Amino acid sequence: MTATTPYLGPMQKLGPLALYNSGKVRDIYEVDDEHLLFVTSDRVSAFDVLMPQGIPGKGRVLTAVAAHWFARTEDILANHLVSTDEGAVEGLSEGERELLRGRVMLVRRAEPTTVEWVVRGYLAGSGWKEYQRSQTVCGIPLPAGLEFCGRLPEPILTPTTKDDVHDEPLTPEQARDRVGAEIFDKARAASMALFQRGSDELARIGILLADTKFEFGLIRGELVLIDEALTQDSSRFWPRDDYATGRNQQSFDKQVLRDYLETLDWNKEAPAPDLPAEIVARVAERYCEVAEAITGSNPLANEVNA
Repeated sequence: MTATTPYLGPMQKLGPLALYNSGKVRDIYEVDDEHLLFVTSDRVSAFDVLMPQGIPGKGRVLTAVAAHWFARTEDILANHLVSTDEGAVEGLSEGERELLRGRVMLVRRAEPTTVEWVVRGYLAGSGWKEYQRSQTVCGIPLPAGLEFCGRLPEPILTPTTKDDVHDEPLTPEQARDRVGAEIFDKARAASMALFQRGSDELARIGILLADTKFEFGLIRGELVLIDEALTQDSSRFWPRDDYATGRNQQSFDKQVLRDYLETLDWNKEAPAPDLPAEIVARVAERYCEVAEAITGSNPLANEVNA
């Protein structure tokens, strides 16, 4: 694999491991009764639709960022990560290990909640559109006069359904009904604490955390953080030095891709349009830039360009 050849997957088998499930970005393989192997591909989606082209090296970048945040937030909530070392998985060939280098997470099996836990600190995206209609976001009343991309008076939890096609917004009350009061209260508290931790740490390197999505699961009845955390795929990152309300922000995440797609005559339904090489390159550059800022190193530093 090289940085210029995206890994799109999935493979039906990795050595002795059978494919368990495949999502928009991650492929999951069965390891044993208690563990799964997450493989993060270079696939990219926008508006819940998978793009025809991948972003070279994206899976390695996302894995490095997720692992960083899992380590930095264990004091808030336990997580499912065991190892990011492809050598920790037995029975793989050398070729498979090289293919997987930097893009795997060996994790504990968890039963996911049926909610995606979105926290917003700024008014953007679908939240801004709803606010313009009803002065609410996910049914939560907000003060009048807030600006596009303006900071909210305080962060708010705006949950959604977890769906393979389109996630639908939920009010906090609807989310509570879906998962039960005990899980909801724990997940809400964890979401807000994780958002604050991410906001504080990102602020120190000049990045504003506009919003982000968390996922939680249960392991033997214990709520844990799963999937990913505070990555470019699950978050909006804005450079603080360029921030201004009332306009679109320069972005360290895949907002570059969303902004490009918004200029097209496309109904945001599959199939997605082909992406120009310049857009793919710009998105790849942004993914790598923020990963290096967050983790302190370039996850693709050892890649060999084709």
